[in-house]
Amino acid sequence: MSTIPRRKFIQLSAVAAAACMAAPGREARADELPHLSEDDPMAAAMKYTHDASKVDPATRNNPAADQNCANCALIQGKDGEAWRPCQIFPGKAVAAAGWCSVWAPKA
Repeated sequence: MSTIPRRKFIQLSAVAAAACMAAPGREARADELPHLSEDDPMAAAMKYTHDASKVDPATRNNPAADQNCANCALIQGKDGEAWRPCQIFPGKAVAAAGWCSVWAPKA
């Protein structure tokens, strides 16, 4: 059974659905996208940082030291790229070494 609280699951589902409807059928390429700024209002609301190692694991919803954008279920693009598109931040590329509060484990 998942450890994601029901309210968080509903929020994630709504954001993911909105992202899918925003640009259906076209996969974004990270080299075409501007990099997400930590000062961006949406990034700040999601506690996004370019460097996951600077986030205290104890302050995370699902505490784990190895969380980063590269191993999140919401990231897109090819493994190994330093900047990749993310379903949470449409139209922006996130750092693969980054982290935000919406991190979800890959299935």
